[in-house]
Amino acid sequence: MINIVAEVTGKVWQVDIQQGQSVTEDDTLMIIESMKMEIPVDAPEDGRIVEILVAKDEAVVEGQILARLDIQ
Repeated sequence: MINIVAEVTGKVWQVDIQQGQSVTEDDTLMIIESMKMEIPVDAPEDGRIVEILVAKDEAVVEGQILARLDIQ
């Protein structure tokens, strides 16, 4: 299991995944808005989204766990 963490402090602008969804490495999972920039959060490996821990418009801090990925 891999924790997907925020690399910047900001606000969740868009969530492009659903729990149980299969993703491949480098798929964009969500976008964080920080200082008027859109920062994509990409899948580090192929796997399945086990849990999404944030929602659209939620404030996040650097290092916060955003989702959990079960690698295949």
